[in-house]
Amino acid sequence: MPSRAERIVLGAVAGGHGVHGDVRLKSFCAEPSDIANYGPVEDEHGNSYTVTLLRPIKGGYVARLSGVTGKEAADRLRGHTLSVSRVCFPDLAEDEFYHVDLIGLEAVDTGGAPLGRIHAVHDHGAGDILEVRQTGANVLVPFTRAVVPTVDIKKGRVVIDPPEGLFPE
Repeated sequence: MPSRAERIVLGAVAGGHGVHGDVRLKSFCAEPSDIANYGPVEDEHGNSYTVTLLRPIKGGYVARLSGVTGKEAADRLRGHTLSVSRVCFPDLAEDEFYHVDLIGLEAVDTGGAPLGRIHAVHDHGAGDILEVRQTGANVLVPFTRAVVPTVDIKKGRVVIDPPEGLFPE
């Protein structure tokens, strides 16, 4: 199976829905319904599924995954992520990034002092937030151009100009 960097996670199964094997599906796509447009998806065990969206529900969709035929099978998929090969995605503009490319990057301040590493990227609806892991603490940083003026994927780092008091001394 390709490495994590070669695959892009599109969504996750939140659990079964009904008795016929349908699932509750949470989409991580910018346009949530696009999760069904990339062709077959794979879970972390290498199982392949075709996604058919049945209807929207709060927080996602009721969907049918090919080969999943009963409630028990759907319930066993709870928590499984669904991904596709990175080659299915277009190249991005210079100031756009896939979340997977940000995770693991070194975070430094504008003077080059280390702040930690990007542990996760969160999106709660008001804009992306970088979770920077430091020894003993995690710091949530707004992913805006003002606070994160430089992202250099090739050098493996982001420059953060944090508001006063954001990072512990």
